[in-house]
Amino acid sequence: MSEFSKENFLRINLINWALTVPMIVLFSWPYYYAAGMLGMQESLRFVGSFIFAIPFMITILHGHVTMALGLAHRDHYYQWLVDHPYSYGLFFSRLEISTRFRLILLITSLLLLPFDYIINL
Repeated sequence: MSEFSKENFLRINLINWALTVPMIVLFSWPYYYAAGMLGMQESLRFVGSFIFAIPFMITILHGHVTMALGLAHRDHYYQWLVDHPYSYGLFFSRLEISTRFRLILLITSLLLLPFDYIINL
């Protein structure tokens, strides 16, 4: 079986989708409980914990694609996702795999903590 076959890309995509929800739960609970100890509003705790979990989840999934296909071939998988925007690549954008985007999400989630504190004054 070729690394570039549709079946291999489907397998990788299915594994990534299956890992998404457990990883969001795994990475969001520390933020949720820390924000709770700081007295953050419930709605902002959920939003902040979701935004906090996304960069870690994307990093792990990006690593999974790299391990499955190799550094030289992962761009073929990402191009396949771009070519199928309404099915397999539904929530995919090339922006997601950039480190700058993931750091912006992480910093945004951490900035919600003082923002909530200011709102509650």
